Amino acid sequence: MADPRAAVRRVGAVLTLVGVLLLGYAGVGYARGALARDRARTAWDVAEARRAVAAASALAPTGAGRVEAVGAPVARLVVPAIGLDEIVVEGVGERSLRAGPGHLPGSALPGEPGNAVLSAHRDRHFHRLDRLAVGDSAVTTAAGQTVTWRVVGRRVVGRESPALFTSDEPRLTLTTCWPVGYLGPAPDRLIVMLERAE
Repeated sequence: MADPRAAVRRVGAVLTLVGVLLLGYAGVGYARGALARDRARTAWDVAEARRAVAAASALAPTGAGRVEAVGAPVARLVVPAIGLDEIVVEGVGERSLRAGPGHLPGSALPGEPGNAVLSAHRDRHFHRLDRLAVGDSAVTTAAGQTVTWRVVGRRVVGRESPALFTSDEPRLTLTTCWPVGYLGPAPDRLIVMLERAE
């Protein structure tokens, strides 16, 4: 007759091993994200230094027709109300969103005429985005231009609903999945709209 305590110990050991493996897998994912974030921040610092030298030399090119490589740092986003200070990278694919908030390709860069759309995961870079309120401020730096923004609206839309708009004036839109604390694939999207501060 088998010892029931030995069977319980074996089951406990197997469950502990599975737990350790799952924690290791999650830890590796977050470590990869942290490394990508650090690389993006370093690349941003290098790009900013190059822009400063180019501006001082009066050689800065115009932004017209610019196409950034996916994953390249394109802006810095600071939102004091939620303690956010992130480097924005080009693209909204999984690899880009590991490094930081992603700039939607084809949308304006922050500060340029048009709607600049920045997206990030609700469990990483935009995990406090739901705490932003109308009137809160944000600051972006892109293409050597620093702009202060004010939140003018928030809305929640279905995952498949059209959520973005075009504009001739500079606008900033921040998006993430909703609800923020939801487990599994979130059914909706949180849209935060900002305009240039007066």
